[in-house]
Amino acid sequence: MNLEDIDRIRTIENRRRLLRNENLLFWYRSLYASQFSGLGDLDRLMVLEVGSGTSPLKHYYPTVLTSDVLPLDYLDFSFDCHRIDEVQEIPNGSIDILTMTNVLHHLKAPLIFLSKASAKLKKGGRLIMTEPYFSWGSRFIYQYIHHEYCSFDIEEPVITNVGGPLTSANSAIPYLIFFSGRGWDRHLTDIYAVDYSHVNYFTSLSYFMTGGISHRFPIPHRLFKLLFKVDESLTKWAPAIFSSFFTLELSKR
Repeated sequence: MNLEDIDRIRTIENRRRLLRNENLLFWYRSLYASQFSGLGDLDRLMVLEVGSGTSPLKHYYPTVLTSDVLPLDYLDFSFDCHRIDEVQEIPNGSIDILTMTNVLHHLKAPLIFLSKASAKLKKGGRLIMTEPYFSWGSRFIYQYIHHEYCSFDIEEPVITNVGGPLTSANSAIPYLIFFSGRGWDRHLTDIYAVDYSHVNYFTSLSYFMTGGISHRFPIPHRLFKLLFKVDESLTKWAPAIFSSFFTLELSKR
């Protein structure tokens, strides 16, 4: 069995676990409401999600088109997103919103993907991504507790040790591209307008309290919702201390 087959089986099982985790579903539903705030009725827009393997997005927004590199029978498309500009089934300039959640840090060459993804967006179309944010509190979790690989000691924003779609990762890459001041985002400025003044910082410990994809902690749902509200308030008040995720919007010029 090759790495793709192993990751496909793991992805299907992870999705089943997610859909049985009431607290994690609440976390995702809240995140999506935050991501799409102010966009109006998504049913009237052409929305494409990239990296939909375990995602519950279509559970809440049935008209969203879903895609992943893995061939999964519950998705609309299967393709390597590094070659998204070559996907004939999705016409160029047809997408209003391209969205992805915790996907960019799994990509071998995220800047190549972001550049090529613009081909599918309408002028003024938006690419909305949520990725790990390294605040004072979350840095310790991502570097020493979370299972995914995390390294700030890289010379360019690429993943060199590529395995399967799930196993390849560097959770620090999106943060380094957009917040480190290394200038890696300058390659995107001719393609996108990026408004850093409207970065949306999202939750501190709430995601980890759900157990994430791999685990499920027995926190009663009513208590979790209360803890989530407190967590969300702390994150909004002091994101540099508490935030574990950020949502950034890129608009096609």
